[in-house]
Amino acid sequence: MKILAVEDDPIAQLVLEAALTSLGHEVVLAVDGEEALVRMKTDPVRVIVSDWRMPRIDGLELCRLVRARASGGYLYFIMLTQLSMNDENHQAALEAGVDDFLAKPVNVRDLRLRLHVAERILHFTHEVRALKELLPICSYCKKIRDDKNYWQQIEGYINERTGSEFSHSVCPDCYTVKIVPELEALKKAQAQNAPRLPPSIERAR
Repeated sequence: MKILAVEDDPIAQLVLEAALTSLGHEVVLAVDGEEALVRMKTDPVRVIVSDWRMPRIDGLELCRLVRARASGGYLYFIMLTQLSMNDENHQAALEAGVDDFLAKPVNVRDLRLRLHVAERILHFTHEVRALKELLPICSYCKKIRDDKNYWQQIEGYINERTGSEFSHSVCPDCYTVKIVPELEALKKAQAQNAPRLPPSIERAR
């Protein structure tokens, strides 16, 4: 993967770059959040590994700005920090949109695990985005056409690609428009077909 490494300390930056390179990734470097935003315009990345405390734009603000983008695919954001991850810091990071955390100095084994998770999540987000943007769907029966030109129900199409299972229900609008008239028609039919008692018994009642 191409990964943006954002670190203002020169030694820590070298260590982070070496760790990412040793894991087989292409690295784009930036010394703070401001430079990172400039780099992202010319070097599209899918993962950002950023220090928390930096001059100008720190890691937290960088994450907020990344999440506020109007276009582009999802970026996985890993925060590097020496800060104590108390409840306040943890909540602030989550609200900014941070996906994961790594303690400094960086441990290569921990970094490998975090990036493995990042790759899986980015793969799933790509699949979901593809489904949302380009679904050949029939205007009448709502079946989906797969890559073998076979039409199938949307549940089966998504299940084959994501493993997702579906439970079925009825939304309030469809209940009012579809179910209620059917129930009324059924009641009317039952009333019309109900056996009638002889007149003598009816009078006795």
